[in-house]
Amino acid sequence: MLPYKSLEEAEVAIGRGLTHAETIWFKYSSNKSDFVLHFHNIIFFWVFYSFAPIPFLLIELSGNKKLNKYKIQPKEKKSFWEMFKCYKHVIKLSFYAVLPLQIVSYAITKWIGIGTGLPLPSGWELICQLVIYFMVEDYTSYWLHRMVHNWDWAYEKIHKVHHEYETPFALSAPYSHWSDVLILSSPALVGPAMVPCHIITYWLWFIFRHMEALDTHSGYEFPWSLTKYIPFYVGAKYHDYHHYVGGRSKCNFSTVFTYCDYLYGTNKGYQYAKQIGKKTPPTYNSIDENHHSKMD
Repeated sequence: MLPYKSLEEAEVAIGRGLTHAETIWFKYSSNKSDFVLHFHNIIFFWVFYSFAPIPFLLIELSGNKKLNKYKIQPKEKKSFWEMFKCYKHVIKLSFYAVLPLQIVSYAITKWIGIGTGLPLPSGWELICQLVIYFMVEDYTSYWLHRMVHNWDWAYEKIHKVHHEYETPFALSAPYSHWSDVLILSSPALVGPAMVPCHIITYWLWFIFRHMEALDTHSGYEFPWSLTKYIPFYVGAKYHDYHHYVGGRSKCNFSTVFTYCDYLYGTNKGYQYAKQIGKKTPPTYNSIDENHHSKMD
């Protein structure tokens, strides 16, 4: 909660007039506790998860040939009820895993110094912090993701739930075992712990991370996909291959950028498949088995 009782008091405290954005922030947050502001993240998740996937779902359900030609596994179709079943699972999961995690992480955000006051961060500060968060989260997630695949018990008891969908679609991005949420969500806090930020940056960080997860699980590779514009971005096709291979996968563990897979040699199955000209996941199956039998 802001320690100022009026706009004038806030301006005196920071030594200048408030920007338009800061004025809006003052009016919105001045009567809200830090806990309520932190709790916005779960609200953003519910809203974003409920509405952002709709365009992808409508494309698949409509059977539109012009758009469905960009589907990575075109022979695999999900019905409305399959999609709804996934949605119900994730919403339930948000209440008994994500919601408690939000409550616990509030103490962590206070400890690491996530601010709610004034002034607001500059545009460059916000962008630099988000870039750092993506890089740090990507590196730490890579190793945790690799661990839950290489450790048989962790895969069979925990991570296998997420891989129930060998053909990912937008709603399946957060579909997982409750403990997988705790394991694979923890790296998202590492960046803000290293470089503390304003709560608005913190909100944007999780919104962008949800957007990225939705994109890589969408099952579609459009001409305007981010892989065309962001170097080393994972994208849907790269991550789709990881899902298609499933528990047997020894590659494509990266979640945002592909550099870790490249540096540590865990993109070989995917690259091998591409090199021999097999470009769609339904053809990867036998290729990957043969490739990994050589690696193992």
